[in-house]
Amino acid sequence: MNIKRWSLLAAVAVAFPLAACGGDDSSSTTEAPATSETPSSEAPTDGGLSGSIFVSGSSTVEPISTAVAKLFSDANPDLAIQVEGPGTGDGFAKFCAGETDISNASRAIKDEEIATCTENGVEYIELKVAIDGLSVITSAKNTAIECVSFADLWVLLGPDATGRNNWSDADDAAAELSAAVGTDFGTLHTPYPDAPLTVTAPGEESGTFDSFVEIVLGKVAKALGVEDDAPRPDYTASPNDNVIIEGIAANDTSLGWVGFAFVEENLDVVKPLQVDKGDGCVEPTNESIASGDYPIARSLYIYVSKNKLAENAALEAFVDFYLSDEGMAVIGTGEGQVPYVPLASADLEATRAAWAAR
Repeated sequence: MNIKRWSLLAAVAVAFPLAACGGDDSSSTTEAPATSETPSSEAPTDGGLSGSIFVSGSSTVEPISTAVAKLFSDANPDLAIQVEGPGTGDGFAKFCAGETDISNASRAIKDEEIATCTENGVEYIELKVAIDGLSVITSAKNTAIECVSFADLWVLLGPDATGRNNWSDADDAAAELSAAVGTDFGTLHTPYPDAPLTVTAPGEESGTFDSFVEIVLGKVAKALGVEDDAPRPDYTASPNDNVIIEGIAANDTSLGWVGFAFVEENLDVVKPLQVDKGDGCVEPTNESIASGDYPIARSLYIYVSKNKLAENAALEAFVDFYLSDEGMAVIGTGEGQVPYVPLASADLEATRAAWAAR
């Protein structure tokens, strides 16, 4: 099976080989220069920048930063840009330790991470760059399930779901939940299939994990008056979206969640499920995510170190390009683009204003 991690990026020759951090194949590192396969746009043409830029963090945001880096490096061949995706949490750990120039993030920085940055004297600028819809997925071979509600996800993936290794093991819990909350969190699609339930999803170091807990499980937990909103611990966890895709594809009756763009690139092996928060089943599409109709959506960010800006002239130029029309053009549904949802005009202008106010 060939997991397609951005066909526009995968075939690129590495001009500036750098070792991936951590020695763990659960994270990925992409080197940039650009290729003709990237979206049609023009990078700065002076070619006078040199040195290096190190971008770490979310594997969900990684494809955006990689695509922008390839365009920028094409015009600045003496500049080495390393982009890796060990996960949002791991990225912030490096960023707040002063080890990286930019941190990709699929959630906003947490209070404890802010405290670490402050303790280490690391100042930053938060820049929203795109919108993502978290896709709940199963194998493309699974024809028994088409839609799941927040209520379904609670009994299948919530903290009390430990040991439910068959979909039908959740039938009794679903009946109890229905009695407690009715249809406040969507219709329960019971009886569930009599089939193995194999879960592969992001781990705790991932912003995709945090977003799923906050948007889905946290809301049900609050309604039930329980403090524990973490997913069941007995699942295969990874910070790498490609590993998750592979795990979902390998099990016909699997269940998990991942960023929208990775699903769009792998529709031959995984199937995105419709999601019901209480207003009916909604398919994750660019249109439904942008409109807010799809109930599991989140903002994607980059965080730029002010400390590194002071010592790296290339970094300012790179972020200028990242937020330009040319840089933002890597996001979209066209050929060779990264299939997330572009920011609305007002949001993009707010991001640019935050950068200009640095």
